[in-house]
Amino acid sequence: MTSKKNNNDQVKSEKESAVTTDTQSTDQLASSKKSEVKGSADKGEAANHSTNKTTTTPSDTQTSEKAVTFEEKQGKRGVKLGVVAIVLSILFGGGLTYHLQQKDAQYQAQINALRSQLEQTQSSIQSELAATEKATLAKATEVTHHAETILAQQQKSIESLQLAIADVKGRRPNDWLLAEADYLVKLAGRKLFLEHDAESATQLMESADQRIAALNDPSLVPLRKLMAKDITTLKSIPIIDRDGLVLRLTALQQQVDDLPLANAILPDAQPEQPQEVSQDITDWQENLKTSLKDFSENFITFRSRDGNIIPLLSPQQHFYLKENMKAKLETAIKAVYIEQQDIYIAALDTAEQWSHSFFDPDSNAVKEFDKALTLLSEQNVQVDYPVKLETQQTLSDVIRDRLRREVTTLGTEDK
Repeated sequence: MTSKKNNNDQVKSEKESAVTTDTQSTDQLASSKKSEVKGSADKGEAANHSTNKTTTTPSDTQTSEKAVTFEEKQGKRGVKLGVVAIVLSILFGGGLTYHLQQKDAQYQAQINALRSQLEQTQSSIQSELAATEKATLAKATEVTHHAETILAQQQKSIESLQLAIADVKGRRPNDWLLAEADYLVKLAGRKLFLEHDAESATQLMESADQRIAALNDPSLVPLRKLMAKDITTLKSIPIIDRDGLVLRLTALQQQVDDLPLANAILPDAQPEQPQEVSQDITDWQENLKTSLKDFSENFITFRSRDGNIIPLLSPQQHFYLKENMKAKLETAIKAVYIEQQDIYIAALDTAEQWSHSFFDPDSNAVKEFDKALTLLSEQNVQVDYPVKLETQQTLSDVIRDRLRREVTTLGTEDK
C-alpha cells in the first residue's frame, strides 16, 4: 500500500510540474507579444509626435510612410509569431498531456499488476498458513494420542506392579488354598467342555470344595453353595462307557470275516405223478414215449420249480460285502467318540440289514452277531452337558475383590 501511494504522489507531481511549465511558457509568449505590440505603439506615437512637431516634407512623408509600412509589417510578423508560439504551446501542451496520459496508463497497469501480484501473494500466504496450521494440528493430535497411549500403558504397568507387590507382600497362607481351588475349578471346566469327562470334572470340583472348606471362612458359604450345586449337576450326567462300546464294536469288526454267507434259496419241487403204460394197443405211441422217458431218467433228471430264487454272491462281491460291513462298524465307532447319536444308529441299522440279507440266518455266529448289533443300537452315546459352571465366575470375583482390598490396604499404609 505504501508503494501505491508513492507512485500516485509521483504521478501527481509530474502532472503539476508539466502544467506549471506550460503555464509559464504561455505567459512568456503573451508577455513577449504584449511588449512587441507596446513597442510598435510607442514607436507610432513617437513618430506621430515627431511629425506633429516637425514640418512634413515630401521626403519625410515617404520615409514616414515606409516606416509605417515597416512597422505594420513588423506588427503583423509579431502577431504571426505570437500565433505560431501559441500553436506550438498548444501542440506542446497536447503532446505533454498525451505523454502524461500514456505514463498514467503505464503506471495504472503497473499498479494493477502489483495489486494482482499482491493478491496472489496474499492468497498463497493464506493457503500456506492454512496448510501449516492443519499440519501442525495433525502433528499435535498425533503427539497427544501417542502421549495418551504411553500414559495408559504406564498406568497399566503401574497397576500390574501394584498387584504384583500386593500379591507378594500381602499374601497370607490361606490365600494359597483359594488359588488352588480356583485352579481346580478351571481345570474341571476344561475337562468337562473339552474332553466331556464328567467323572474327572466331578472329582476336581470336590477337591476344590475341600480347599475352600479348609479356609473356614463364613463369607465363602455362598460360594460353597454354588459348588455343591455344580457337583450335583455333574453327578447327574449319565456316564457313558465309550471304551467298552468301542471295544465291542471292534470285536464285531473282527468277527465279520468268519460269518458264513447264505446259500441260494430254491423253491420246493412240485410232486410229479408217474406215468404208467396202458394195455391198449392203440396207445402205442404214448406208451413208447413213456418207456423212453423212464429209460432216460436213469441218466438225466429234469425238475421244474416255480418261485423267487436268491442267487449266491461271487467271491468278489463277498469281499466287498465284508469290507462295507467293517466300514459301517468303523463309522459307529467314530460316532461314539464325537457323540453323534443319529450317525451311530444309522450305521448299526445298515449293518444289521446287510447281515439279515446276505449272511446265513441259521448260523449261530450270525444270530449272535445280529443280537450284539441290536443291543449296541439301543445304547445312548450323546449326552447334554451343562453350558457353564457357576462356581468359576463367582470364585474369580472373590479372588479379585480380596486382591483389591489388599492393594488398597497397602496404598493406605504407604501414605
